[in-house]
Amino acid sequence: MNSHIIKELSIQISLSGLSFCILNRSDSEIEYLKRIDFKNKLVPETVLEELKGVISSEPLLSQPFENIVVLFQNELSNLVPEEFFEENNAADYLKFSSKIIRTDFISHDKIEANDSVNVFVPYMNINNYLFEVYGEFEYKHASTILLEQILKAEEGATGDKMYINVEPFHFEMVVVKKGKFQLYNTFEYFTKEDFIYFVLFSVEQLKLNPENLTVKLTGKIMKDDPFYQLLYTYIRNVEFDEPSKTYSYNDTLEINSKHQYSLILNSFN
Repeated sequence: MNSHIIKELSIQISLSGLSFCILNRSDSEIEYLKRIDFKNKLVPETVLEELKGVISSEPLLSQPFENIVVLFQNELSNLVPEEFFEENNAADYLKFSSKIIRTDFISHDKIEANDSVNVFVPYMNINNYLFEVYGEFEYKHASTILLEQILKAEEGATGDKMYINVEPFHFEMVVVKKGKFQLYNTFEYFTKEDFIYFVLFSVEQLKLNPENLTVKLTGKIMKDDPFYQLLYTYIRNVEFDEPSKTYSYNDTLEINSKHQYSLILNSFN
């Protein structure tokens, strides 16, 4: 019997929802996995109130953790080739593509897989609250996890792939051509027509062939969704992308589709 049980916590935060995952590292078991989707896109102050409500009402989230990682999932990020990155100019990499204000705190992650730096704005009100609750923790932009996993999986690949991680009101897209990184972007949508427009526009702009392109889906999308059915009308090779790591799952968890949790499940080192 293991006398020292190591537990790790991952929290995914966006303006459209929250996800929580507890990994029992000692036996590679996922003990807790919860996804909360908001009915509307919220502001960071309201997200903080939602987060406080979940943490205060869920005893499992208040136990001691060996490691904690927080993922911020927002459009306030930009990739910069590592050779051009200068920390003092961090705000400059964001100001033309994101709405930022002078007082925003700018952070960055290193993405080893393609020698780039992911510059982003975390929600500091949420960081401050989590520090009060848990003490020190690591935080990253959610797209850092997404890109690291995809670029690792696509190393040496021969086909063209489009990865789409769907959330309520927005989705992230990563395109890789024959193992080479082409695009990362996040798109806001309100209807299935918005969704398919952005997908097909990207296909056209990147000169991808819908006949031999493979689209791999994660996040809040299922086979019987109108989004999936519309996508399948235009692109034949559509599949769900399972998490890259294999864990066992506690018997109390009802996990029918692991692809919905791929991002947070891939966040553990």
